[in-house]
Amino acid sequence: MATSNMAAAAGFLPVFASNTSVSSSRTTSVSFLNVNNRGGSKRQLVIVKASEEEPAPPAAATTTATDAPVEESAPKEVKEVKAAKPPPIGPKRGSKVRILRKESYWYKGVGSVVTVDQDPKTRYPVVVRFNKVNYANVSTNNYALDEIEEVA
Repeated sequence: MATSNMAAAAGFLPVFASNTSVSSSRTTSVSFLNVNNRGGSKRQLVIVKASEEEPAPPAAATTTATDAPVEESAPKEVKEVKAAKPPPIGPKRGSKVRILRKESYWYKGVGSVVTVDQDPKTRYPVVVRFNKVNYANVSTNNYALDEIEEVA
């Protein structure tokens, strides 16, 4: 009894029965529940999508002795053509770079490359770590490829 009082106090009731609609491709269960406001005459309709199931695959057809013999096919050798990887962009990890971004705290300073994001859509793909920290006590920053130059 206590659980039903708690459910009513929370403003919802669990739904155990569901309306099931069947379409040609899958089965979907949807539950509908009317909830009364306490002391009011308003009614709300709560719709909960319970589950979505794919239909079971049809049973495999069995062959009989009168059927034509099934040819066993040897496994075909599939030559996978691997796409050639594009050359890596930016400096290699661990290399020393000089910062060319004028508004940077480390302008004309030298830091080491931590990572380079290979996604061409990334705006600032190069993460550089410095020995010196800035005013916010941060020692790393991201830079664009044109904001750094590799130092020998």
